[in-house]
Amino acid sequence: MADLYSVTAPLLIRRPDGVSAVMAERFPHPQGLLYFDLFWHLGDPTQTVHLIEGTIKGDGPWKIGAAVVRVLGCHGTDAELAADYAEWTLYLNECAAGYPPRAMINAIARAQGVLRADAG
Repeated sequence: MADLYSVTAPLLIRRPDGVSAVMAERFPHPQGLLYFDLFWHLGDPTQTVHLIEGTIKGDGPWKIGAAVVRVLGCHGTDAELAADYAEWTLYLNECAAGYPPRAMINAIARAQGVLRADAG
């Protein structure tokens, strides 16, 4: 499988605290992985932007510290998260003007310590 940052399929992360989420944006970070939740821009960035610390290992699924990243399952494997992702894509298709431009997303990532924000 491709590296974590070149995969175009939706990716799910299971964090060390047991929470699973679909990543809207993801960036390589000097300490691991920085990712943004779905609908991150509508909430508090201190709760919707996350740093997962650790070395990224594997080629899909990937491990980052105690977190695991994999492709979002279909056919009922991740039904609730797949529904969240479907809602997200519908939102992006219908409300694209309400989503921050790439330059702003990259600036937010850089403010969080990402060195190359254009890689996400």
